[in-house]
Amino acid sequence: MAKKESTRTSIDELNESLSSIEQKVESNKNYIYWVCGIIVVIAAVIMGYIYGIRNPNYEEAKSSISTADMLLAQGNDSIALIQYKAVAENYSNSAANRANLNAAILLYQDGKYDEAIGYINSFDPEGIIVGPASQSLLGDCYVNTERYDEALKAYDNAIALSNDNSYYTPIFMIKKATIYREQKNYNAEAEVFQSIKDNYPDFSRNYNFDVDKYLARARAMAGNK
Repeated sequence: MAKKESTRTSIDELNESLSSIEQKVESNKNYIYWVCGIIVVIAAVIMGYIYGIRNPNYEEAKSSISTADMLLAQGNDSIALIQYKAVAENYSNSAANRANLNAAILLYQDGKYDEAIGYINSFDPEGIIVGPASQSLLGDCYVNTERYDEALKAYDNAIALSNDNSYYTPIFMIKKATIYREQKNYNAEAEVFQSIKDNYPDFSRNYNFDVDKYLARARAMAGNK
């Protein structure tokens, strides 16, 4: 892997948080981190309602996952993870589906990216919030294991599922552009930033994200004027 400072900076930022973005604009950095982070929080909180459909063994699974939720709320993350894994592995219903995502989130936080990938891939990504959040998390796991082509596919899935949401679709796109930069595919990077500029102008204005700066840099690296 290349050791240039700019390359390491972009990937390090992706590794630091689910909302990692390859830029250093201080006025918007924390807010963007919060936006993408809250997507995952929402996913963990509302999945029980979204998938609260009664089916065989659902009440038993629901009781088990409620215990895991309580453990997580109390800060017992490691024990909660064990409980979420048990629900995911012992049931095949909506509660198990949510348990897959919650287990993946905790495993990601523990740096167990390969294991997290397995649980995300067992998760059914439905909904315009939960679905894209799960696929973005999958992409982040692939980034951390340097599987960049698979990360691109995951971010593409997140973009497709997000239904052009102006708040977080551009965040997934910026992650995608960061991967292209790591791969030295500067033309593709420039195309992503151009798409953000053309299709999500409010994102740049609202979050003080200087898309022109990153578009110009990508074009310069690609040898364009």
